[in-house]
Amino acid sequence: MYRYAALLRGIAPSLPNMTNDKLRGVFEGLRFEHVASVLASGNLVFHSTETDAPMLERRIQRALHTELGIAGGTIIREHAELRALLDSDPFPGLTHGRGTYLTATFLKDGATAPGRLPEPPDPRTRIVGYDTGARVFLAVIDNSVPGNTPDFMSWLDKTYGKDITTRTWLTVQRIVKKLGS
Repeated sequence: MYRYAALLRGIAPSLPNMTNDKLRGVFEGLRFEHVASVLASGNLVFHSTETDAPMLERRIQRALHTELGIAGGTIIREHAELRALLDSDPFPGLTHGRGTYLTATFLKDGATAPGRLPEPPDPRTRIVGYDTGARVFLAVIDNSVPGNTPDFMSWLDKTYGKDITTRTWLTVQRIVKKLGS
């Protein structure tokens, strides 16, 4: 049995069809086991015997669209990929907070990885690296000026399209914890 995290794009928990219980219901209807939500922003963990992540992404997205009308993207990562990412300590000495907002932007399985790291247009955003195992950009955003946060996610969408989703480093840590060490 494999442990997976599903990172859903475009989830607004305030909308009736995007609540955690409805999202979990779709996953349970797909016969996944140990389905659980992590926070209220489209992060689910589950167990499955299936090993083809791109196929899982397509299957889950099709069910979300058919059953709940959710058109956003689905990105799957296996527990071992996320555990290795955490163990690599990509943000040494940094703590998530104002001025050091740590983010992880996951690329959909099959998306083209960058040949070289892009240069963000705002100097308050620093790309730390790209982890090939987890297929994720790691960045630090300086949001210390209230009301003037760099629009990093919009820039990523324009640069890489909609086959990405961003999570805070704290959320990634919570997901891995929920999956179990």
